[in-house]
Amino acid sequence: MEHKSNQNQSLNWGLISTARINRAVINPLRESARNELVAVASRSKEKAQDYASEWDIPQAYGSYQAMLDDPEIDVVYNSLPNSLHTEWTVKALKAGKHVLCEKPLATTIEEVDEMRAAAKETGNHLAEAFMYRHHPQTIKVKELVDSGILGEVRLVIGDFTFSIKSEEDVRLNPDLGGGSIWDIGCYPISYTRYIMGEEPQEVFGWQMSGNSGVDEVFTGQMRFAGDVFAQFDSGFRSPYRSRIEIVGSEASMVIPQPFNPGLEVEIQIDRDGEIESIPMPRKELYIGEVEDMADVILNGSSPRVSMEDSRNNIKLILALLQSAELGKPVLLS
Repeated sequence: MEHKSNQNQSLNWGLISTARINRAVINPLRESARNELVAVASRSKEKAQDYASEWDIPQAYGSYQAMLDDPEIDVVYNSLPNSLHTEWTVKALKAGKHVLCEKPLATTIEEVDEMRAAAKETGNHLAEAFMYRHHPQTIKVKELVDSGILGEVRLVIGDFTFSIKSEEDVRLNPDLGGGSIWDIGCYPISYTRYIMGEEPQEVFGWQMSGNSGVDEVFTGQMRFAGDVFAQFDSGFRSPYRSRIEIVGSEASMVIPQPFNPGLEVEIQIDRDGEIESIPMPRKELYIGEVEDMADVILNGSSPRVSMEDSRNNIKLILALLQSAELGKPVLLS
């Protein structure tokens, strides 16, 4: 497949699966001048056609492979369950497609390396869909921290929880790569690494497993160089919570909507009880990851979330899970 390579061209996108998360990227793809949603694939033609009709998508395919065989598709969005990310991302890359794959990219280092090797071999682009990393709020928070406004960073605290009501939820299924740390704990872990600009040296994790065996609650700690610490919790058995606090030697900063910022949001900086509110830039949440793919494919830009970044986040999650299993800290090389 000959890939498009200039700013004036548009990329044709196809959706692998009819997952609920697709709704987040449909409108951004339609709003983008450089991207166009043209197809959806499901495991049955009927389901694909129903979905295409509901969302006004021109083409429906009764199998994932059928869509990958279409030479008119440039990019696929892989929103399959975690356990299927590697198989269908590799197949898409080898079929000549670029791939935006939902987080987590994979659940083992071997899978990440297989995907990365396929991208390198084919020359096609692969990126993990961590939408918050593209939002101007996240970029602004990083700039503020790096400016020294908080002094030296001492501690990062993050949480992301919500309550799952159905025991049939795929996020509770170990065969599909379920578990709270993979689904939502990956966010505060990724955010902390982004803010710190480095990898932790040591981690410790605890988990509460549910009936299926996956972690339904996970709490973790990370130690960075210079005895800078971080802690987070994720879970499916608590009310909705989403927050990051960055504590420095001179002040602290609270980001009340770090992973899903709205169009009107402020962060708060606390200097010994004196609170300063700083409005954050406005932007639709998912448009950034779509435009980033276009920049990479059409302009040759470097992706905001690199494969090495994704690999390191997964390596850290695996170390935390290992720590929880062993009941002791795990050192990272």
